[in-house]
Amino acid sequence: MLSIALSELIQIFRNRLVLLTSFVIPIAPCAFFIYRHEIFAELGSFGYIAAVVMFTVAAFGLYTTTVTTLASRRQNLFLKRLRSTPASDVAILIGLTLPVTVLAIVQVVVILAVLATVTGAPDSLLLLGAAVVSTVAMMLALGLATAGLTNSPEHAQVTTLPVSLGAIGVSTWVGITGTQELTQLKRLLPGGSATELVLNAWNGGVPVADSLQLLLPTLLWVVAAVALASRMFRWEPRR
Repeated sequence: MLSIALSELIQIFRNRLVLLTSFVIPIAPCAFFIYRHEIFAELGSFGYIAAVVMFTVAAFGLYTTTVTTLASRRQNLFLKRLRSTPASDVAILIGLTLPVTVLAIVQVVVILAVLATVTGAPDSLLLLGAAVVSTVAMMLALGLATAGLTNSPEHAQVTTLPVSLGAIGVSTWVGITGTQELTQLKRLLPGGSATELVLNAWNGGVPVADSLQLLLPTLLWVVAAVALASRMFRWEPRR
């Protein structure tokens, strides 16, 4: 597994397109949000900014890159060759997705640390950490599921749009309007409960026990996405 992860990490830094989608595209809007934090805080709150930058990295840096990577490895038959090794299917998938997952987590941590330096520390690091981990797990699981519907790296530019833009859109909607209205709908949409958890973690004012309940909808999305991936993921190109 670690040898696969190391090989994949080397491939990431050799591929300019992957570097662009994994680093430049997510970081640029995040830097703008932090630079204009006073304006966006008036629109929502500092917690809103934290949620949006988190989902920007998770959607473009993690989710899109995961789908593109797996589609590419399937197309060049690398997945098929890996299955002929002693490594299990789970170990192969972990090895292929581990580098981009770690890079995404590092990006989120660094960006949120910069935001905290500019705006002040969040109210609860524990809740914020739970929100980041659950969001990463959800977007990674959705990436595995979407990869089953994606025929090629080029096709990934189309198949990833609904989830990536949808997650950021939901985060923006919940971050600006809150969950006082349409509460259940907003929490059940992918990214809704995670955004509310970030708002509570950063802004404070909500009991920890009430906030932890917001992990459930995100974890349900993880379970649903993994179940879908187990049925639809393909190891060889369609003939």
